[in-house]
Formats: sequence, C-alpha cells, structure tokens
Amino acid sequence: EEPRFIHLTYRPKGEPQKRICLVGNGVTFDSGGLSLKTSQGMEDMKVDMSGAAAVISAMAAIAELGSDHEIHAVAACCENLVSGRAYKLGDVLIAMDGTTVEINNTDAEGRLTLGDAITYARTKIEAQEIYDFATLTGACMVALGPYTAGVMSDHDGLIKPFLAAAERAGEDIWRLPLNARLQEQLKSNVADMRNTGDRFGGAITAGLFLKTFAKDTPWVHIDLAGPASVQVA
Repeated sequence: EEPRFIHLTYRPKGEPQKRICLVGNGVTFDSGGLSLKTSQGMEDMKVDMSGAAAVISAMAAIAELGSDHEIHAVAACCENLVSGRAYKLGDVLIAMDGTTVEINNTDAEGRLTLGDAITYARTKIEAQEIYDFATLTGACMVALGPYTAGVMSDHDGLIKPFLAAAERAGEDIWRLPLNARLQEQLKSNVADMRNTGDRFGGAITAGLFLKTFAKDTPWVHIDLAGPASVQVA
C-alpha cells in the first residue's frame, strides 16, 4: 500500500491556551524489511500501527469532549516490506531536518518515520508540546513485560502531569530513564547517527534517537509495544 501522511486538527472556539501535537507510529505491517522477522514474529505485525490508531482515536474523543487547546494528530503511515526498492543495511538516509542516519537494522523503521513526523510537528505545526506514541521496541517489553508502557522525557514539567493522568485513567505506565550516556551506542562513522544501538537499553536508545528530532520542544515518548497487544477480558 502506498504511504500516507495523516494530519488532523482540532481548534477550540476561543483563543487556544496551547498548541499540542500527538504523533503516532503508523506502520500498518512490519515484515522487518531486509532484516526479516521470523514467521512467528511477523504474525501480529498489523499491531505496529497502534500508535497512529491511538492518536486518531484520541482526536475523535477530543472532538466530542472539547478542549481549551489547539490539538494536532500526525501519523506517518506505511508498510515495511521487502522489494527491489527496499532500503538496505548500510544506507544513509537524510531525514526531514537534514540529520543523516546510517541504517544498521531495517527492522527499526518506526523511529525513522517518527523522526520526520516529530520534525513536522516542531517546524510546520510549531507545537509547544509533542507526545509520540509507538509500538517501538521489543526491548521495552523485555524491561517492563507485556502490560506496561514505557514513557521517556527530559521535561519533568510535561511528564509528571502525563503520568498523573495515566494513573487516574488506569493506564499501566512506567517512566524509563532517558540516560544520555547511551547516546554513545548511536554513533556512526559515516552519518550523524545509526538507527539502532546495542542490545542493552534498546528502548532507551530508541527514545534518544527520537529526542534528536524533538530538539528543545517539550516532548514525551510513549512506547506501547506491550499493552498495544493486550486482550481485554
């Protein structure tokens, strides 16, 4: 299926207090690309669009409930498949903001689309706050199990009210440290950074990768890899 970039906007009747952007990972099927997943690992990969589904659903709720803020939802939707045009290991991609990224794992595709979506939110929408939602890493499930989402940010003023809202709503969320020392894992000899780090701390290095694109805009990253697949009884 051809890729689509979705941008939804809610504007209040009066002067908005803030401009907020919700960014959703929208990989509608993830084969892993040339870093091909196993058949078992691929079976449920329709779920990789759960971040996009979350932000689009949130906009439906906001339209019904109303808000004092101007709210945008952005989702870069595509498939990650194998073909003669598939991106390759060793490729260097140029992101929307000019950042160069060396590809050392084609199965870490979501962060590439999210990076550009975050740049779009920052530069085109000029969002004052950005929240991204993604089924981003299996490493987050290794750390927290299948029921708990990991959340990362270096803006305490943003993440603390977010965690409080999650607790009120009954959402199972745990804050992970956005440890800058792990940035070393993303170093590349041929580009500004690689798209993945080492095995240890994989959820955090993914968060550090995305932070590169958020720059100074207050930003929160939510890794939904576990709870996106939870079946509610």
